[in-house]
Amino acid sequence: MTARWSLRALVADLAAGRTTPEAAVAEARSRIAAASFDAWVSSAYVPVSPGPLGGVPLGVKDIIDLAGLPTRCGSVLRADAPPATVDASIVREWRRAGAVPIGKTVTTEFAFFAPGPTDNPAAPGHTPGGSSSGSAAAVAAGHVPLALGSQTAGSVTRPAAFCGVASLVMTRGRYPVDGVTGLSPSLDSHGMFTATVSDLALAWSALSGEPEVAPVAPRLLVWSSADVSPAMENAVGTAVSRLRAAGAVVDEFPDPALVPALTAAHPVVMAYEAARERSVELASADRLSAPLAQLLRTGAEMPRAEYEAALEVVASGASRLAEIVGGYDAVLAPAALGSAPAGLAATGDPVLSRPWQALGLPAVAVPGLRDEAGLPLGLQLVGSASGESALLGTGCWVEAALTR
Repeated sequence: MTARWSLRALVADLAAGRTTPEAAVAEARSRIAAASFDAWVSSAYVPVSPGPLGGVPLGVKDIIDLAGLPTRCGSVLRADAPPATVDASIVREWRRAGAVPIGKTVTTEFAFFAPGPTDNPAAPGHTPGGSSSGSAAAVAAGHVPLALGSQTAGSVTRPAAFCGVASLVMTRGRYPVDGVTGLSPSLDSHGMFTATVSDLALAWSALSGEPEVAPVAPRLLVWSSADVSPAMENAVGTAVSRLRAAGAVVDEFPDPALVPALTAAHPVVMAYEAARERSVELASADRLSAPLAQLLRTGAEMPRAEYEAALEVVASGASRLAEIVGGYDAVLAPAALGSAPAGLAATGDPVLSRPWQALGLPAVAVPGLRDEAGLPLGLQLVGSASGESALLGTGCWVEAALTR
């Protein structure tokens, strides 16, 4: 098992002068060279900006513009892309927080299903998930303590679960997406990876300026799926038992039909919008991977009435969920169907993230549980819109209760 790089410990060392930003970047480069896992596509170094993170090395998913480097999006269509002239808005925000982008991480093709070469540091020979595969693997391998991803279906939560790291999917629209090559404006969200939820809380506070929320015993609604593996079913049961024993209130999700309806609406919205967002690529669909070409063609042929009906399902689902979760801190659910599947030819199924992503809600992947083979089994906590700080406080409590 690779050694993760604690963001909280590094920030403390930087603040105390026990290390420097230059030394931290050099350490990151050394770690990458020692065991790459094919997580990186290019490297860069830009002088440090002052901020609470104080010079923390940062990985940037290769659909996000980083000035001086091309944004190739994991596709042959962008193989000759020129370097970006300016940073994406989200990169500028991280620079203001003191993070130092050191390079671009592997993505699946245009953040869809066609995998890159990245292996899973927590389970070599198994997929790291997609589409933020390089960023999740870079954190899991200890290359960097912080890396950026994006999520349209399950592109942050699933890789975190498979690689045994923590992740945050931000509320959709919380930060602008200019400079990000997206798929679906109604679904695209920013995300990030760290070794632990405690590290996520620190990173989010540095980025947002909001104070960290003290962990307290939460009130949770638990939801699962009949499609999860036996190991994941056991993991959810174990988690519920441990959380209740530690003082949490954990009740059953009261409307099982709501989640499948949202799950079905999500890919309709995604396909329709992707065909229009990526119309240039649709014109060259014969040069794309089969899954992406099929997505774009399906969306292009979809009647607008079908798309609008899916949007109505999402709007109705948002109202119903707001009624359900009143008085609760989060929904607890499996982050993936099971542990990372063997092989690197596919990235796994995002189905368990689709309903929450359709609603644009923040989600935290909590690591700590494993199957009998030692492979990570991630859980997720889904919170209220723009409630990242409170959700991360809940996540820190859950993480501590699961790993104590």
